[in-house]
Amino acid sequence: MTRLEEVQAKLAMAREFMAARGLDALALSTRASFAWLTAGGMNHVGLGSATGVGTIVVTPDAQYILTDNIEAGRIEDEETGELPFEIHFTQWDEADPAEMLGSVADGRIGCDAPYGGAAEEIGADFARLRWQLMQPEVERYRQVGAIASEAIAATCRAIEPGMTEHEIAADLMGRAFAAGCQPVVALIAADERALKYRHPIPTDHRLREHVMVVLGCSKWGLGISATRMVSFGEPSAEIRDKHAACCHVDACLNLETRPGAVVSEIFDKAVSAYAERGYADEWRLHHQGGATGYAAREYKGSLECDEFVLERQAFAWNPSITGTKSEDTIIATAEGPEFLSAGADWPRLEVEYGGVTLERMDILVR
Repeated sequence: MTRLEEVQAKLAMAREFMAARGLDALALSTRASFAWLTAGGMNHVGLGSATGVGTIVVTPDAQYILTDNIEAGRIEDEETGELPFEIHFTQWDEADPAEMLGSVADGRIGCDAPYGGAAEEIGADFARLRWQLMQPEVERYRQVGAIASEAIAATCRAIEPGMTEHEIAADLMGRAFAAGCQPVVALIAADERALKYRHPIPTDHRLREHVMVVLGCSKWGLGISATRMVSFGEPSAEIRDKHAACCHVDACLNLETRPGAVVSEIFDKAVSAYAERGYADEWRLHHQGGATGYAAREYKGSLECDEFVLERQAFAWNPSITGTKSEDTIIATAEGPEFLSAGADWPRLEVEYGGVTLERMDILVR
């Protein structure tokens, strides 16, 4: 399937969505929708923005990109030039989203973010179209996973005691950028900070003995999440036990994530796995991850989540026990989880769950 064929297939899906809901058009402004519908195109400027600077409008018989004169040239040249989108733009200081939208569409317009007066919110329902990946998306995703895996492993092998968490984060994000990915999350917890915080944004704390390194990055709109643990010197028996238990829960989550499985049931088994290893309440201290792909979290797993796992759907589970965490990104298949971000040279820990032995990422001892 070529990129054009992929986009045409997705446009057909978008129009089926419109027809099923009695909509006359769609206005899609989020980065996730733009990347999905253009098979990897980017419409953002700010790395942390959820919406972009170009809005796709789909009508029953045409498709447009609405933007301003600052963005139009780059979007056409570098993102969508060979694709069947008609670009409309206005002078940046005269832009009127309502007028632009009205020039190409009218009637009931669904939107994934407010734009030009379109107020019929369809974001949550429309997101479902992108959950089941096409084969070209899987192939791109594998490339993103390999980049992320190498970047986080290289950083963990390069860092030294005395470096600040900011310096570690800079190394990590620099490697991701250098390889063509866009880092969106860099969490670094050195020493006692790993015991205190589940979301440790980097600080000036200097690494002494051990560190948790977390990377979130994306390319073509497809996001990877991964966590690695590094110890300078042999970790304590307590940390070893916690990490082994955490990897056991991780194995449970990933092996239970099979097409057709109910997410609440997967989550319930993970809660039991925590208890079996003696850490019954740790799951309450942090979310456990969930479905991913074009959004960092398409949805989070929980005991109430009634979603079903789809064939070729991406997940990033991240069980944690105070002081340690296990996390990689997978694609769910009938044959078992395909790990996207676990390809780099790294020490493995063999974990048995449900009669299956799975290799998970161990603590790197330096």
